[in-house]
This record gives sequence, structure tokens and C-alpha cells, in this order.
Amino acid sequence: MTALPTSPAETAPSRSTSTFGLVLLLGTMAALGAVTIDLYLPSLPQVADDLGTTAANAQLTITGVLVGSALGQLISGPLSDAYGRRRPAVVGFGVYVVAALLCAVAPDLPSLVAARFLSGMGAAAGSVVGMAIIRDLFTGPAAARLMSRLILVIGVAPLFAPTIGGAIAEHTGWRPVLAILAGVGVLVLLAVWLRLPETRPELSARVPEQLPRGAAAVPVSRRRRGRVLRSFAGYGVLVRDRRFMALAVVPGLAMSVVMSYVATSPFVFQEGFGLSTTQFALLFAVMGTALVGGSQVNAALVQRFGSPALLRVGVTAALSLSLVLGGVVLAGVDELLAFAVPLWLLLLTLGLIMPNAVTMALEPYGASAGSAAALVTALQSGVGGLVGVVTGVLGGDARAMASVIAVATALALVLVTAVAAVDRRTAAARA
Repeated sequence: MTALPTSPAETAPSRSTSTFGLVLLLGTMAALGAVTIDLYLPSLPQVADDLGTTAANAQLTITGVLVGSALGQLISGPLSDAYGRRRPAVVGFGVYVVAALLCAVAPDLPSLVAARFLSGMGAAAGSVVGMAIIRDLFTGPAAARLMSRLILVIGVAPLFAPTIGGAIAEHTGWRPVLAILAGVGVLVLLAVWLRLPETRPELSARVPEQLPRGAAAVPVSRRRRGRVLRSFAGYGVLVRDRRFMALAVVPGLAMSVVMSYVATSPFVFQEGFGLSTTQFALLFAVMGTALVGGSQVNAALVQRFGSPALLRVGVTAALSLSLVLGGVVLAGVDELLAFAVPLWLLLLTLGLIMPNAVTMALEPYGASAGSAAALVTALQSGVGGLVGVVTGVLGGDARAMASVIAVATALALVLVTAVAAVDRRTAAARA
């Protein structure tokens, strides 16, 4: 097995591990946010009953995780550039453990939503730091292969979470589910502490710098503060780039589709179609295979067809399938397969949308890829979380899900079409 290359500034060579071990660790770190939602998801009806609230209000505990994740990603990205990869990860997962314990003992809905928000902030470090480490260590085809494996780990891990969470909630209630999440957070924190390599060379007194004669050395802490400020200032450049922002919003709209489905699925399938908690968890796992499968189909096709073409195909197919799903709902069809099949195909198309939109957005920003990636992932979580609120306001049922999905996919198609027009004009101007 290929040994993982170490950074010249690596202070603990013993932390070097295999490529397989790196993928597993980074995938686990990045998947914790999804597991935080999916393990708890079958408990939503219980939470609503136990805390005496509505289904729409209970969905705020999902939204809290996503909004917290968006904020956490924006913070952890620049910090990982200034202070190294390990420190933000350790702090983030430490916050996650404390927040998960607070979730388990929350006395009311506002307390639970606030603690879930903190959970999202803590877990956010996993995805940002993971992407940064891959960029530190690998380039070209090696990086592409590693990202494909990473997406597979991230996608597969949450598939089993609803099944496990549903079984636990059915026998013990929803609070033990959240306590188990705290335990999972402890395990991830220990793995990061013991095995995560530091791949970001840091300025320190042990790395002498060549200074002009008579020049005073700038203290390390001041240099780091300067790097942090410059990293945060880089967000302004990104926000003013309309092409980047259009592409950065597209994954958020795709996540809106996912979250509209995730937030309403317990009520749609358990109350609307009469599935048990276990049956719902199994169906949720089957639906999850669409997200995993779509990303692997994209990995197999992207070298031949390119990201722009696959992105256009993805958004067009997603809008078409959302209209089919809306037609099924409006017609009042009560057959589970008639609803589940177009939904599964719709989730499959997201595997063509999200990775290609991210790739195209980051391409011009190699020098500031960390901040760019943080902004993309923050928008992905933030837009998805806010749309989750809209789904709840609209009723949290199948009609609300279909309506939100149709609007999100239509907006994505508009943005992708606008980007394609800009790219054509740019290419013509260069010719």
C-alpha cells in the first residue's frame, strides 16, 4: 500500500499513515455532520410529541445543524490556513462533543435548536480541514482519485445511520440517540488527536527566515494574525465574482433538494405512506444509494465529457424529474413506488450537479482554494438549511417537498445557463 507523503514541517512523523487510512479518517471527519442529521432523523416525530411542538418546528433542529455548519465552515477555513490543519479540527470536534451532550439533556425546543446549532459549528471543521489536507498532499489524478474515494466514504457512512438511529429511538427514545452522537464525537476527536497528520507548514521559531540586514523579525503571532485577516478579506474578492457566486450557489440549491427531502421524509413516509420506523430507515438507506451512485457515475464520466456538460445535463434532468414528482403529488397518487422512483432518480442527478459546480467554481482560485472551498460549503449548508425552514413553513408534507424541489432545480438551471453564456462570451473574446 502506498505510504502517505509527509510535510516538511511535520512535527510528528509517527502520525504518517496509509492512503487508505487517510481516506477513512478524513471521510469519517467529513461525514460526522451528515451522521448528526441522519442518525437523529427518525426521531423527529418523537421530538415533536415529547416537546409538545409541531412537525415544522421540530424540523428546526435539522436547520440548526446546517446553519451552524455554514458559519463553522467560514470560520475554520481561514483558521486552518493560519494555524495548521490539526488545531481547528481538534477544537471543532471538542465543541461538537460538548454540544451533543447538551442536546441529549435539552429541556425544551429552543435549547435543543441552540445546541444543535453548536453541533453543526463543531462538525464543520471536518469537511473544510479534510479538503485542505487533500490539497496539501495530492495534486492532479491522485487528488481526483482520492476525492472520489472520499465522497464514497462520506456518502456510505450516513446510509446506515437512520437504520441504527431508528432502532435506538424505537426502543429507548430520542435522547439516547443524541448521547450516542456525543460518543461518536469523542471517538472522532481521539482519532484526529492521534492520527491526523499536520500537512500545513507553519512559520515558527524553528524555521529561520532570511531577513534583510537590520530588519526586525515580525513576531510569529503577528504574522499569523496577518494571514488570518488576509484570508477573511479574500471572501470579499470571491463575493464580487458573479460567476463564482452563481456556481457556488448551485450546490446550495442541490443541497436544498436533499434537505427538503430529509426534513419532510419522516412525516411523508411514516405518516403519509404508513411506514414503520424500521421500514423508513431501510427506505432512507435505499434513497441514499442514489447520492453515492450519482457521484461515482460522475467520476466515471467527467474525464470524457467534462464538468460543464455534465453539470448542464444534471440540472436539466433534475428539473424534469422534479416536475414528474410534482405531478405525482398533485394527482394524489398513493402508491409508494410512484413517489419513490422519481425521487430516487432526482437524487441521483445531484451527483452530477454538486461536484461539477464545485470544481468549476474553485478552478480560477488555486491560490485561495481554502477560502473558496469554505465559502462554497458554507453556502451549501446555509442555503440548504434556510430552504429547510421554507419546507416546514409550507407544511412539511409531500406537497411542500415537491414545491421546494421544483423551485430549487429551476433556479439551478437558470444559474447554470447564465454561467454557460458567460463562458461562451469569454471564449469568443479570447478567440
